[in-house]
Amino acid sequence: MTTDTFQMKSDIAISHIKRMIMSGEAPPGSRITARVVAEALHISETPVREAIKSLVADEWLVLRPHVGAVVATVGLDNIQEIYGIRASLGGLAVELAGPYYPEQRLAEIDLVLRECEPVVAEQDVDGFSVLNRRFHALLSDTPQTTVIHRMLTSLWSRTSSARRGFRFASWRLPESHDEHVAIRDAVVAHDFELAARLIREHEHAAMEALLQGLQHQNGQRPTAADRRSQ
Repeated sequence: MTTDTFQMKSDIAISHIKRMIMSGEAPPGSRITARVVAEALHISETPVREAIKSLVADEWLVLRPHVGAVVATVGLDNIQEIYGIRASLGGLAVELAGPYYPEQRLAEIDLVLRECEPVVAEQDVDGFSVLNRRFHALLSDTPQTTVIHRMLTSLWSRTSSARRGFRFASWRLPESHDEHVAIRDAVVAHDFELAARLIREHEHAAMEALLQGLQHQNGQRPTAADRRSQ
C-alpha cells in the first residue's frame, strides 16, 4: 500500500467516525473500535487505528484505560469554554465571509428557516437540531473561513452529537429560530457587525439554556423559582 493510499483510507475512516458522532449513531461515551469501523468500510484496521489516533488528538475521541477510544463527552465544567469559543468563531466567520455570500447561499439560508417553522411548531428536537447545524454551517462553511469552519465542526460535535443541547432545553426551539431569523436579516442588510453580535448573543443564550437543561434534565423551561435556587 502506498503512502497516499494509506492516507486516503485513514481520511475515509476519519470522515466515517465523525459522521457517526455527528448523527448521534455514536453518542458521547460510546466505544469506537478499529475492527467495527474497518468492517463497515471494508478496509484493514491499520488506517482505522491511525484515524482514531488523529481523532483523539483533535478531541473527538478520548482514550480510557482498559476500554480504548470512546466518544468525548462534555461536562458542566467546560460548556462555558466551548460555547465562548463557538460564539467568537461564529461571529468572526460572518464578519469575514458575509460580504462574499452569493445569492444562492442566502437562498439556502432562507430555505432552512422556512423548513424550521413546522419543525418548531411540532417541537421536533431532532429535526430542529439538523436544521440548526445546517443554518450555522451555511454561515461558516465558505472559502474565506475554512479553518474557522473546521474548528466549529469539532466544537459542535462536543455538544450535540446526541442532539444534546435541544433535548435538554426543548423549550428554546422557538427562541433559537427567532434568533436565526434576526441573524439572517442582519446578513441580508449587509450589517455584518450586527450579525456577528447576534451570533455571539445567540451562542450565549444557547449555553445558558443547556446549563439549565442539564441541571433539570427534563426539557422543561426552569421557572423563576428554579433559577433563584441555583
